[in-house]
Amino acid sequence: MRDYRRIALDRIERLMEFAKRHAAERPELAREAGRLVLRIAKKAKVRIPIRYKRFICRKCGTPFYIPGSFTVRVRNKRSTHVVIKCKTCGYIKRIPAVREKKTRSKTKK
Repeated sequence: MRDYRRIALDRIERLMEFAKRHAAERPELAREAGRLVLRIAKKAKVRIPIRYKRFICRKCGTPFYIPGSFTVRVRNKRSTHVVIKCKTCGYIKRIPAVREKKTRSKTKK
């Protein structure tokens, strides 16, 4: 991996940890860190890791660690999925919810 991409991923990780730590008492700082994560990923042409991508709004950069900044619902229409709606900008993020497959017991006689 190129050096600048590794640096960008490290920076993204540090900013998301910062946003998580300061979300409750300083939400504006956390929001700015989220926007910065999106800008760094775009500039360095790096994918944001899924563990961070799911906790940030793609439209406005608001981290979903801030209390009251989002709503979560589970929908079962076409396929089962989780709907996360950002209360800041109204962006809707859908994440597929895959059920674990049941395994048959092999102890049949």
